[in-house]
Amino acid sequence: MTARIERPLSPHIQTYRWTLTMALSIVHRATGIALYVGTLLLAWWLIAAASGSAAAYSNVQAFTGSIIGRLIVFGYTWALMHHMLSGIRHFVWDLGFGFKANEREALTWGALIGGIALTILIWIVAYAIGGVR
Repeated sequence: MTARIERPLSPHIQTYRWTLTMALSIVHRATGIALYVGTLLLAWWLIAAASGSAAAYSNVQAFTGSIIGRLIVFGYTWALMHHMLSGIRHFVWDLGFGFKANEREALTWGALIGGIALTILIWIVAYAIGGVR
C-alpha cells in the first residue's frame, strides 16, 4: 500500500497569492450586501417624501445631513458605483472576453478607479447644484 498524502480537498485561500482581481471580486460581493442595507435608507427617504409629512421628511433630512449620515450616503454611493462597474466587469467575463492577464488587470483597475471617480464626481455635482445642504 502506498502512503496517502494529506492535502486539502479543494484549493484553500492560503494556497493562492492574493491579487487585485481576487480582492475586488470579494469587494463586489460585499458591496452587494451593503446595497441591501443602504436601500433601506433610500426607502426611508422615499416613504418620508411620499407621506407628505414635513416632520417625517425633516427627520430623514436631519439624519442624512449629519456627519454619520453623509458618510453612510457617501459609502452607499461608492458601493453603488463600484458594484455597477464591477458587475460590468463580470458581464464582460461572462461574454468570454477579458481573460488575458493584462485585460483582467485593466478591467479590475477600471472598476476600482472608476468607482471612486464616479462617486467623487456625483458628490461634486450634487454640491454644485445645491442638492446637498
